[in-house]
This record gives sequence, structure tokens and C-alpha cells, in this order.
Amino acid sequence: MKFEKLFLFSLVAPLMILLSMIGIITSKDKKKIFYLPIGLMGVVMIMEKDLVRRFKRNKILRKIKSFEETK
Repeated sequence: MKFEKLFLFSLVAPLMILLSMIGIITSKDKKKIFYLPIGLMGVVMIMEKDLVRRFKRNKILRKIKSFEETK
């Protein structure tokens, strides 16, 4: 169950970016600004996931290094 949710959430951000790009390109009105927040949220979601992953990896690396220093 948890795996399915994570898989779904990993697809949401690229789809949001794709939707905003399609909306901006195909929009003939001056309402292109309407699609911009959707794309920005997709980019923010991807960047946030990357930053969290980096912080977690650095934390694990620091723990491993601290165990090596004690030996």
C-alpha cells in the first residue's frame, strides 16, 4: 500500500510540469499566468524531494564516519 502511494506521488510532480507546459503553449488567451503556479509547484516538489534525500544521505554518511573513528 505504501509503495503504491509513493509511486503515485513520484508521478504527480512531472505531470504537473507537463500540464503547465502544455497549458502555456496552447493558451491563446492572456491567461498563461494561470498555468505557471502548477508548474512551479511541480518543480518545488522535485527539488524538495532531492534536498531531503541529500540531507538523509549526509546524515547516514556522518553516522558511518563516526563509527569508523571510534574503531
